[in-house]
Amino acid sequence: MNAHVGSASAAPPNMTEALRAEAAIEPDAPIIGEVKKQTQIIAIYGKGGIGKSFTLANLSYMMAQQGKRVLLIGCDPKSDTTSLLFGGKACPTIIETSSRKKAAGEAVKIGDVCFKRDGVFAMELGGPEVGRGCGGRGIIHGFELLEKLGFHSWDFDYVLLDFLGDVVCGGFGLPIARDMCQKVIVVGSNDLQSLYVANNVCSAVEYFRKLGGNVGVAGLVVNKDDGTGEAQAFAEAAGIPILAAIPANEDIRRKSANYEIVGKPGSPWASVFEELAEQVAIAPPLRPTPLTHDGLLGLFKGEAVGRGVVLDPATMEDMCGTEAVTKPSLEVVYEGA
Repeated sequence: MNAHVGSASAAPPNMTEALRAEAAIEPDAPIIGEVKKQTQIIAIYGKGGIGKSFTLANLSYMMAQQGKRVLLIGCDPKSDTTSLLFGGKACPTIIETSSRKKAAGEAVKIGDVCFKRDGVFAMELGGPEVGRGCGGRGIIHGFELLEKLGFHSWDFDYVLLDFLGDVVCGGFGLPIARDMCQKVIVVGSNDLQSLYVANNVCSAVEYFRKLGGNVGVAGLVVNKDDGTGEAQAFAEAAGIPILAAIPANEDIRRKSANYEIVGKPGSPWASVFEELAEQVAIAPPLRPTPLTHDGLLGLFKGEAVGRGVVLDPATMEDMCGTEAVTKPSLEVVYEGA
């Protein structure tokens, strides 16, 4: 279809005057006043089983009791981030809900995937069943759906993202790689494996900072702290602060196993999470200094990590379980070659 488009000069006199009048209107002056709050989006990483979900459930609960608007998003395929918050009850995940609604020809609503307890808003991204898909791709799909649900227009003081630190594929590095958060917090303990993961996260942050990224590490939360000091030594060497040290305590372990929140105001452990909430709010995103593998091993006593072990190269006899027979070469060698 062809349409004739007229110019302003060819427009009737009354339209020309209207266009001129519209062009003469000055734009609104920039608003000068108190800056509106900015949501702090914080990604929490750590080794599987180190206590990220325990830490986040209690931290988010304490923040909500302090009057903050908090959204907790579980980004672990195990979908266990919110289980402690909801007393052990499973929260329907975004991925499974999306699949079910799509099959039924229905749209996902916020009430299908987001739930509340005592001021904390929480949801789980979820992931595919074992052997049936990529967990990292599931994370990406989950965030795509969050955007459709209006994620960028939600009004929260804090959005806490619980990410598995053992896995290094793209989806789990999304907040760091795409500047989706302002800062990262690492949960670790006084053991080599959890600090190895913490060091990997610091390495990822440093890598993307070199590429122009803006995410930094706010600090380390030491969970199950037994006082041996390796986690503190790591934080000092990496140039990041200790935000809180949660002691290795039987009462905490027992209550956590029973899906009880220990970070309630007035509880015996309230001060730990009050301090953590304060530090999380004010800790700046720092550029860490990741350790080399030998540097990481150096934080531990030799008998604890097996230093001094010599790498003994294998031979062909070892591989074949018998003596290897050296066969003559069939290569043709020409004179003067």
